[in-house]
Amino acid sequence: MSAPLLLAFDTATPHCAVVLSEGAVPLAWREDAGERLSHAEHLNVFIEAVMADAGLPLARLDAVAVGTGPGSYTGLRIGLSAAKGLCFALDKPLIGPGTLDVLAHELSALDAPGPDDRLRPMIDARRMEVFTRAFSAGLEPLDDSAPLILDDAWCAAQPAVPRTTVFGNGADKAAALWAAHPHIRHVAGVRPSVKGLARCADAFFRAGRFSDLAYLVPDYGKPANVAQPRKKREA
Repeated sequence: MSAPLLLAFDTATPHCAVVLSEGAVPLAWREDAGERLSHAEHLNVFIEAVMADAGLPLARLDAVAVGTGPGSYTGLRIGLSAAKGLCFALDKPLIGPGTLDVLAHELSALDAPGPDDRLRPMIDARRMEVFTRAFSAGLEPLDDSAPLILDDAWCAAQPAVPRTTVFGNGADKAAALWAAHPHIRHVAGVRPSVKGLARCADAFFRAGRFSDLAYLVPDYGKPANVAQPRKKREA
């Protein structure tokens, strides 16, 4: 099987990345590593730029992949809308891995976890809460994504064997907590970036894990916190 030509991007976190890859090998990419959510400004510009860099038309793509969260409500809607629009217009299949899957593949490209490690990608959900999911060292999911409050009790409950490896912007904000629990390994600076997107998109494509264009929805992680409008006082 020849390597598929894949366009992949993720907008669940402030890190905005777009990559065109041949299989798992990046050909062209753009990234904005700033902390400001700028996906509405950058995403379509980045897509146009990477295709121009590679000298290839969008029609050559074999599939489009987009991270589906959990993460930013606005960012996820922007990313999924762009991916669905491309797939509908080009009649290409859609791949919708979770952003935690992308992070796990990013770590595998940057680091060498032990064969028995339990990987815990973490996405910031504000304060000391994160979205997370456990993966084996072979990147097999071990549970479902869910919100988690990081505290000493959770750290103390993690066994020394298998070792827990935490990473992602949710893990980075808790550096002081990991320092107090040295049996938990923290890998700093891992984001849903170019290598992870390419590897994850290729793995899903080769496994035939395509998403339904009409019914794929973002995984926001938890319901929106919508305040009810105050009632007007009676005169």
